[in-house]
Amino acid sequence: MNRHLATRSFFDEFFNDAAPAFYVKPLHGDGLPAQIRVDVKETPEAYTLQAEVPGVSREDIQVNVDGKLVTLRAEIKQQDSQTEGGKLLRSERYYGAVSRSFQLPVDVDNSAAKAKYENGVLQLTLPKKTAGAAQRLTIE
Repeated sequence: MNRHLATRSFFDEFFNDAAPAFYVKPLHGDGLPAQIRVDVKETPEAYTLQAEVPGVSREDIQVNVDGKLVTLRAEIKQQDSQTEGGKLLRSERYYGAVSRSFQLPVDVDNSAAKAKYENGVLQLTLPKKTAGAAQRLTIE
């Protein structure tokens, strides 16, 4: 059975790489990535997050921070274009929405959090919320 899978894989790879013009994918062919890819770094003061969201306009990205929970959402829009005398035979661009949520070890200080989007990369600076200073109570 593995021999059949290897043969199928070889032919799939051959037709995808060597002869792509013979097979036309449906319009809007490729699907969305399974999830947004992120890199998260930690310093004593903050978390720095970089997320890949290529092909998305700044207005179509949402970032929500609720305590330790960070949620990223991006909507990629496909805009069809009509041309006279021609038709689109193949499009490898995708459209739809993709999101990603994860929990950080420490709550984030929302008031000091910053987001920047440039060249398809979303960069977040998420300062850690400082714990309130312990207060000793006077016993009456």
